[in-house]
Amino acid sequence: MGGFCRSPKGSVDAFCRSHCEKTFVRFCGKLLAWALTGATPMKLIDSSAPAANNAFTTSVATACALAPEMKYILGIDVGSTVIRCHVYDKAAVLKGFSSKQIEALHPQPGWVELDPENLWTQFIDVIKEAVQVAGLKMNQISALGLSTQRATFITWNKKTGKPFHNFISWQDVRAANLVKSWNRSFLMKAVHGISSLLHFFTRINKLLLARSFSFTTQHVSLRLVWVLQHLSEVEQAAKDDNCCFGTVDTWLLYKLTKGAVYATDYSNASTTAFFDPFKLQWSDLFSKLLSIPISLFPPVEDTSHIFGSVDAEIFGVPIAIAALAADQQAAMFGQCCFDTGDIKVTVGTGTFWDINTGNNIHVSKKGLYPLVGWKIGNEITYLAEGNASDTGNAISWIQSLELFDNVEETSQMAHSLVNSGGVCFVPSFSGLQIPMNDPYACTSFMGITSTTTKKHLVRAVLESIAFRNKQLYDIITTELSIPAMSIRADGGVSKNSFVMQMTSDLINKSINKPDSTDMSCLGAAFLAGLAIGYWTDKEHLKKLRQTEMVFKPQREPKEYEPAMSNWIKAVRRSLSWYSQASQ
Repeated sequence: MGGFCRSPKGSVDAFCRSHCEKTFVRFCGKLLAWALTGATPMKLIDSSAPAANNAFTTSVATACALAPEMKYILGIDVGSTVIRCHVYDKAAVLKGFSSKQIEALHPQPGWVELDPENLWTQFIDVIKEAVQVAGLKMNQISALGLSTQRATFITWNKKTGKPFHNFISWQDVRAANLVKSWNRSFLMKAVHGISSLLHFFTRINKLLLARSFSFTTQHVSLRLVWVLQHLSEVEQAAKDDNCCFGTVDTWLLYKLTKGAVYATDYSNASTTAFFDPFKLQWSDLFSKLLSIPISLFPPVEDTSHIFGSVDAEIFGVPIAIAALAADQQAAMFGQCCFDTGDIKVTVGTGTFWDINTGNNIHVSKKGLYPLVGWKIGNEITYLAEGNASDTGNAISWIQSLELFDNVEETSQMAHSLVNSGGVCFVPSFSGLQIPMNDPYACTSFMGITSTTTKKHLVRAVLESIAFRNKQLYDIITTELSIPAMSIRADGGVSKNSFVMQMTSDLINKSINKPDSTDMSCLGAAFLAGLAIGYWTDKEHLKKLRQTEMVFKPQREPKEYEPAMSNWIKAVRRSLSWYSQASQ
C-alpha cells in the first residue's frame, strides 16, 4: 500500500504541489480508464452466501405471516441533534415514540464531534423507551430500519472495537484548509482540464462529473485525510489492516451485532465522496488520488435488506436489522417520492432539497450532489441534492439568546410584522454551501438600528431560511430538464407556517406537508417493512402516507425581490470573513 496523504510541516499548498507532481501521469491514465469503464453495478456482499442470514430472513418472514396483527416495525433516526424511535403498525400508524437530544462537542472553533459511547447509550435507551411507550414487548417487533445523519464518521480498532476518536460530524470544518488547497491544486486543475478534453472527444457523461467536481468540508474524504495526517494511531492501524471506517449507520450496525456485521448501504456510501455512483462501488480513482486504501471501507449492501439481527443480549430477543439509509434518502422514501421529478425538502438542523432523477445520474455545474437514493434488488434510484447547513440550529441559537421562549412563538412573531425592518440574517455557522460554496463565511446580523426589536431579529432569521430555500429550488429547477412534480416538506422547521408559506410564495409552488414531520423514521420503517414482506410494494406505501396541510402561494414572488436583494447583499459581505489560518 502506498503512503498516506500526510503533509510535512511545510504548507499544505506545497505538499499538494509535490503530491500532484508525483501522481499526475499515473492519475491521468486512471482517469481515462475510469471513464471508459462500464457502469455495471457491483454487488460487494453476496447475500446468498451466509446460510445463517438466509435462515434468519426466512424465520422473520414466517413470523410476520403467522401473526401480522401482533407485529410492529421500528423506524429509528439518528439525526444531527435528536435520536428518535417510532413504533409503527401495519397501517403505518404511530403507536409509540421516544426521543433524546444529542449533545455535540466543540473542542475547537469549527470542530463538531459526537461522543460514540454516549450516542450508543442514548440509541439503546430510545429504542427501549419507544417500545415501552407503545405498550409492547420486544418480541412483538418484527424488524427495525435505521436512518442516520450522513457523512459523520468514526474509525475504530478492528481487533478491540475501540474507537480511535470521536465521531467527526458532517458540520465540522476542520479540513477547510485542505479543501481549499486541493481545489486549487495543480492536480485538480488537471483533472478538470483532462476530463473536459476527454468529454469533448468521447461524450461520456461521467467525465462531466469529474470536470465539475470539487471537494467540500461536508465530504468525508478530506476530513478522513485530516485524521490520517494528524492521528498517527489511525494511520498505523490502517497500514496494519487493523482499522475500521464507518459512518454512523455502519458503527451502530457493528455495535448492534456485537461486531458480527460490518457493512453500509448505497445511500450512505454515496454521500462520502469516496463512492463511484456510476459503477456502484468504492472509487478506485479517489483512493489513488488521496492515497487511502479501499480496504479501509465497509462492504456495501442494498438499502432495503436484512443485514442480520440485533444480538439477543441487547434487547432479550433477536430483531431483524432490515434497512440502513441515509437520513435524507430515508425521508425521501418516507414521503413516497418514488417518481422522477418528485421533490422533497427537509427543513431541520439543515435544509436539504432532493429531486428524484430516476435511474439517471445528474451531473451538476453549480454544485448539486448526485446521490444514490436507494437500491432495492435490481432497482436503483438516484437523487440530485442541494443543501444549506444551518437552519434549525440557527433558530436554536437565537432561542439561546432569549429572543423567545418557545419555538412555536416564532411564526406568530414574524407574522406580526410587515417586514424585518431592514434586518438581514446570514446563517453560516458551518460556512455557506451552494451556490456560494464558502467555508470561511460568517454568521451575521446586518441592518440593525436603534428601533430594531426581538421580533425583527426573529423574522430576519426565518426569512433567511426561506431565501435559502428559494436559492436551492432555483438551482434544481434551472439545472435539470426534469419537470418538478410534487414538492413535499418535512423536518422540524416545516412546522413553522411563516417559513413554509414564504417559501411557497417565493417559488410559486404548492408545498405538501405530511401529518408527521419525522419522515426519516417512517422511511426507515418502510424500507425495513419491504425487506421482510411486512408491506408489499411502493404502491402499498403510497396509500399509507397522510397529508396534514398544503401551503399554496398567496403573494407574488416579485413582492419579495427588494428584501431578497438586500439579503443577498448581506450574504456577499459575509463571505471570506474568516482567515484561512483561523480554521
